[in-house]
Amino acid sequence: MVNGIKISTKIKILGALLVVLMLSLIALTIYLNEKNIKDALVINIAGKERMLTQKISKNVFYLYQNNSINFSELDDAVEEFVYGINSLKDGNVLRGIESAPTDDIAQQLSKIVVLWNSFDKNVQAFKNLLIHKNKQNEKLLKSKVDSIYNTNIHLLNEVDNLVTMYTSYSENKTQAIKNFQYGGAVLLFILMIYSLYQLKIIEAHANEFLRHSKTIIEAQDENKPLAPIAIEAESEIVEATDTINCFINKINKAMEYSTEAVEKSQQASYKLEEITDEFDKLIDDIQDSANLSTQLSKSEDIAIQSSEDLLKTTKKLSELKQQLDTLLISCK
Repeated sequence: MVNGIKISTKIKILGALLVVLMLSLIALTIYLNEKNIKDALVINIAGKERMLTQKISKNVFYLYQNNSINFSELDDAVEEFVYGINSLKDGNVLRGIESAPTDDIAQQLSKIVVLWNSFDKNVQAFKNLLIHKNKQNEKLLKSKVDSIYNTNIHLLNEVDNLVTMYTSYSENKTQAIKNFQYGGAVLLFILMIYSLYQLKIIEAHANEFLRHSKTIIEAQDENKPLAPIAIEAESEIVEATDTINCFINKINKAMEYSTEAVEKSQQASYKLEEITDEFDKLIDDIQDSANLSTQLSKSEDIAIQSSEDLLKTTKKLSELKQQLDTLLISCK
């Protein structure tokens, strides 16, 4: 018999794998949802940065055309852009935003910062010239407006690229996590099928053990030794089988010993009966010698007593065999 993995060990391993896999899938799903929320926030901030550059440029043109020096809206847009770009570049703990997730995005953010510094420098210069507007600086003011327009186009394109990069990064990460979820679901399904398969094997081995244990005595000739159970199964069933086989071997040895003892005692009894018959013949031949007849009679008594003792022994051994037979019957 082959000692396999214990049934309890198989159940523990399969149960642990199922629990770990299910918990992993649940944790991964929760993580995916959280990351989707954060990624959506980051993409929204990047998209808003694109909108802010246009807002700043439009506000500059409006102020220039109307000769207005109300910079509140312009300053708010500039401040919001700076806050957003710094949050994307360095992270923002309060809003749960991490720093640039990849080197490409980090490089793109650095490029945008450089362009923004130039753009903001022109905006601040525009504000100063507009406050002190006169005929001497009018050409310079128009030049700054043109620089803001040209820089805005370049800055807008780079912010568009940044939004695309964040979107691609989020989609790729989401797809990778989803692929892992699909793989985990397939693995979970396979593990469940394997668990059912193992349970079927365990059930088949248990049924085979029960069938052997019930039929092993019924199918045997009472005058022949019992055949041991021979099955291949899990170690617990193998251990139970070995225990029963040990019991069967002990019964077979006891039956063999008792049968042999009964046969020998019967043979000895037959021999004594033959000796007794010979003594009877001798007594008939020497009836004239009274003394000799008396001695022989004593010898005959001794032989008869010995024969009776052997018969009693034979009877006791027969009773032992009957008790063993009864034990076998009670096991059926």
